Amino acid sequence: MKMLVITSIKEDLLAVTHILEKAKVPVFSVTDTIGHKSEHNNYVLNNWFASGDAQTSALFFFSFTDDDKAQQALELVKKFNNETPSAFPIRAFIVPVEASSY
Repeated sequence: MKMLVITSIKEDLLAVTHILEKAKVPVFSVTDTIGHKSEHNNYVLNNWFASGDAQTSALFFFSFTDDDKAQQALELVKKFNNETPSAFPIRAFIVPVEASSY
């Protein structure tokens, strides 16, 4: 089992939903989030959130799914970003789940 995590700006809600449906991810959750970025941080999400005191309205998607579906979603996110250049590309991550309660 994997945890698929996707972040996007709110304007990409339908695009991400379509990606998850196309990858056959059966269940996922979406939450609103506000992104912050300090000027002194320099890490992988550089340029994702506004710098300083500015905020970005974003969405946080996650799903516990099998590896094949997570990989398919990741590939579809990469394809979307290549075909749809944006200052705010969709970000996707796959995190292994070591144990669960079911």
